[in-house]
Amino acid sequence: MKTYESKDLRNVGVVGHGDSGKTTLTAGLLFTAGASNRLLRVDEGNTITDFDEEEIQRRISISTALAVAEWKKAKINILDTPGYNIFINDARAALVAADSALVLVDAVAGVEVQTEKVWQFAEDYKLPRAVIINKLDRERSDFQRALDSVQEAFGRAAVPIRLPVGAERDFLGVIDLIRMKAYTYALDGDGKGKEGEIPGNLADAAQKAHEALVEMVAEGNDALMEEFFEKGTLTAEHIIDGLKQGVREMRIFPVMCASALHNIGTDLVLNFIVENLPAPVDREAVPVVVAGAANGATNGSTRKIADNDQCALYVFKTTADPFAGRITFFKVMSGVVKNDANLYNVNRSGAERLAHLSSPQGKTLQPVTELHAGDLGAVAKLKETLTGDTLAEKGLNLTYPPVKLPEPSIAFAIEAKSRNDEDRMGNAVHRILEEDQSLRFYRDPQTREFLLAGAGQQHVEIVVSRLKKRYGVDVALKAPKIPYRETIRGHADVQGRHKKQTGGHGQFGDCWIRMEPLPRGAKFEFANEIFGGSIPKNFIPAVEKGIVEAAEHGYLAGYPMVDFKVTVYDGSYHDVDSSELAFKLAARKAFKAAMLEAKPALLEPIMNVEIQAPVEYAGDLMGDLNGRRGRISGMETKGSTQFLRAQVPMAEMLNYQSDLTAMTQGRASFTMEFDHYDFVPQLQAEKIIAAAKAAKTGEEEEEE
Repeated sequence: MKTYESKDLRNVGVVGHGDSGKTTLTAGLLFTAGASNRLLRVDEGNTITDFDEEEIQRRISISTALAVAEWKKAKINILDTPGYNIFINDARAALVAADSALVLVDAVAGVEVQTEKVWQFAEDYKLPRAVIINKLDRERSDFQRALDSVQEAFGRAAVPIRLPVGAERDFLGVIDLIRMKAYTYALDGDGKGKEGEIPGNLADAAQKAHEALVEMVAEGNDALMEEFFEKGTLTAEHIIDGLKQGVREMRIFPVMCASALHNIGTDLVLNFIVENLPAPVDREAVPVVVAGAANGATNGSTRKIADNDQCALYVFKTTADPFAGRITFFKVMSGVVKNDANLYNVNRSGAERLAHLSSPQGKTLQPVTELHAGDLGAVAKLKETLTGDTLAEKGLNLTYPPVKLPEPSIAFAIEAKSRNDEDRMGNAVHRILEEDQSLRFYRDPQTREFLLAGAGQQHVEIVVSRLKKRYGVDVALKAPKIPYRETIRGHADVQGRHKKQTGGHGQFGDCWIRMEPLPRGAKFEFANEIFGGSIPKNFIPAVEKGIVEAAEHGYLAGYPMVDFKVTVYDGSYHDVDSSELAFKLAARKAFKAAMLEAKPALLEPIMNVEIQAPVEYAGDLMGDLNGRRGRISGMETKGSTQFLRAQVPMAEMLNYQSDLTAMTQGRASFTMEFDHYDFVPQLQAEKIIAAAKAAKTGEEEEEE
């Protein structure tokens, strides 16, 4: 592939709700630009950007893929992102490498929940964006209804620059409202429209839409506004210049129309990208963290993307290929990186050699000799570099801040099916974690289970499938054990006395303790109020240790005891028979005696839950949360999306992902994180205690 200068680069994120046609549009753009020799289909499983085995099988995008279209002497790096809610954070992570975004909207469904979410991602990154109303060939598609939905969600700045010719199965062309020409296409053709005059029945609508576009272009520019007032319109050249300026200043969000499936309008989309969307060097300076800044703060430091500077790369994605090894995807943030360059990983303080630079075309890596500032590239087999790292020339002590992703919303226990799988599981999981920053893998110290946490059940199931297909590791998923805790509601004042006489030295320990509850989250406190030496100082730590060991195994159901205070205030000892062991055993007896008086109770983890769903589902969702013992803590409506916040016991949320999908036809998403512990209601507590006792009895019988 030839080398492109920074001014001739366009990095475009293709984003939108799941099933809005992002991968199909990408396939159309690549075919029209000559990057593929035929129009590839998602349903045939052969598209350039959905190449993962799981993506082909499920017919959805799971992670962001890159592809290149060369058009009108420009190189367009296309980032085809996932749109389903459980994979949407991959879109957020990838957009850091983009300089603009194409937001796809289904012509039947209009703006959906994830459309608003990805729009906000683009807003956060200050990306100029355009809207493409796609699937205009579908039955019940309606351009005007979809446009109304776009303008309701994103404002009047979303203004059409194209209109459709025909509707549903008769959609065959596009009207360009700038040049006032119509373009008609052959179904499933080469994507290059035949220019002609606007059909008579659409002339009035086109003229009205043209005037609205001219007015919007003139609004933000004093010189154009003056021309508009004087002549009542603008020349085509001034419309083009004013539109380009408005797009880059994010005052205008042009709306186009297309059928990605039948490759209608893709040439005009490519023209728009090259003519109107910014090159990386046209963007504002980006934040950087200068070495020595506290807690990774940027301190307001910024740096322009420019060729004539020291070389620096930001790693925005990593994939783990079982054959090629680790593949690192990066954006050149400054300078020019050449093949076999030696750079320094500023985050990990290690040198890296970039052998075999490539430009990604789906799973194919096309060799290049150099990449200029702003370009996207890939390199295999770096030693230590991971997503979020900065590679730079030695002495350039700065980093680009990594993307912060939300914590996973659901965790499953993961168990190897054989000893052989167990030996290899940890390494295989960590290789997958390298490419998916939204996963977590850890061991619960209380339940001793290995937990795999992700954005949803399907997310975790895909990891399990990849473990088997890529690395030959077979694991089973099961719902995690709830990490209950025990505590006390009342006070106790008791004696613990251990006395045992044998043939030689006996055992003697005697202590009096007071036990009292502490506020939630206080864990455990131990106080010593012994005066006069009733218990020697060297035995006091043994008393504390005995209490701590007894508390670890709880009293009601075997869960750790928390949020209580023990004060040892009296006791007695024997000069010969007393020992640390004797006082530890005495303390354990005191703990058990205290439990009879201190009103022990069960605690359960309470989660902060936030749900995003279409407004029409709000009532059903609130009713469902109430049925899960949830407490609604807040509600907010943004456009057609309802945000619900609630606190819900973790035990009631284990199957929530599948239930939420069923309730909302997959149009809602949720996040969940731990907030605090609270008392389990009596009825539920009795069931938990009974189950724990039954499990313990079963274990004892097995041992016998």
